[in-house]
Amino acid sequence: MTDDAPDAPALGPTGRPPRPIPEPKPLTSHGPATVIAMCNQKGGVGKTTSTINLGAALAEYGRRVLLVDLDPQGALSAGLGVPHYELEYTVHNLLVEPRVSVDQVLINTRVPGLDLVPSNIDLSAAEIQLVNEVGREQTLGRALYPLLDRYDYVLIDCQPSLGLLTVNGLACADGVIIPTECEYFSLRGLALLTDTVEKVHDRLNPRLSISGILITRYDARTVNAREVMARVVERFGDLVFDTVINRTVRFPETSVAGEPITSWAPKSTGAEAYRALAREVIDRFGT
Repeated sequence: MTDDAPDAPALGPTGRPPRPIPEPKPLTSHGPATVIAMCNQKGGVGKTTSTINLGAALAEYGRRVLLVDLDPQGALSAGLGVPHYELEYTVHNLLVEPRVSVDQVLINTRVPGLDLVPSNIDLSAAEIQLVNEVGREQTLGRALYPLLDRYDYVLIDCQPSLGLLTVNGLACADGVIIPTECEYFSLRGLALLTDTVEKVHDRLNPRLSISGILITRYDARTVNAREVMARVVERFGDLVFDTVINRTVRFPETSVAGEPITSWAPKSTGAEAYRALAREVIDRFGT
């Protein structure tokens, strides 16, 4: 008589058994901040949505979080209910006007523990204004440096391109999280982005590395999504987060409401997914 074979571990959406992640421990002090660039040069992959909701979920776990809107479209700011036409100062002033301090630009959001450096269309002129500046790639890092001790995380929502603004985000970051859809154009874009990250690491920021690949807008019912998921996991291995953000109508609703899904629909599967992602991020960075 032989013992029954043990049950095989349940597989998650990535095709791997999910790794057990402990509940984050409360912090007794804050800072210095871990700076994370949320980056993908392809638009429409859920990058801004992920920045907002990851930030809000981290704040729920008692972390102090600063979001930096580095996209002239200002979608991050709008997604937190900040009207662009009422802004006296934005990240544009911070980058091109030496006398403007980060405290003049900073906005407290409606989410406790979550602050914002907002943006609007004025930022579109910054690349031209910075092009002849000495150390132009480090401008954002110099501007944010005075407040890093106040926060546990700084999440930078980079614009969907690999221009000077995005390089500024990468040059001051400790790591990069790449949100990506499971479709083949996104897969091609990952190769370009990883090449850019390597160049910034070699030339500007030796701390920089890819900290995680986040699968967004996933629909397991399609063969294409499952095939691309398998290829991403095969290529990037453990860099791919176990947490997968499924496609849902809840996220467009939160954009209209101007608040994160964790407060708009706190019991939804989308809110729980971003809380799971926050636990993974805290576990990876140890903060």
